Amino acid sequence: MNTITIKIPDERLLKLQETARNLGVSIEELVLMGIEEVLNKPNASFKGAMNYVINKNTELYKRLA
Repeated sequence: MNTITIKIPDERLLKLQETARNLGVSIEELVLMGIEEVLNKPNASFKGAMNYVINKNTELYKRLA
């Protein structure tokens, strides 16, 4: 496991602390949840786009088959 150090403005740290406290998690856990969301989002966006194209062109694909 690795460690990352970042600099954030004081007001952002206060907001992170408040959000973490409201969710009942540590700041580290909250940051990791955010990272996971960002890492998974492109995959979900691609799947959504792929499904849209497939559904939109279903009839065409049937005729070409």
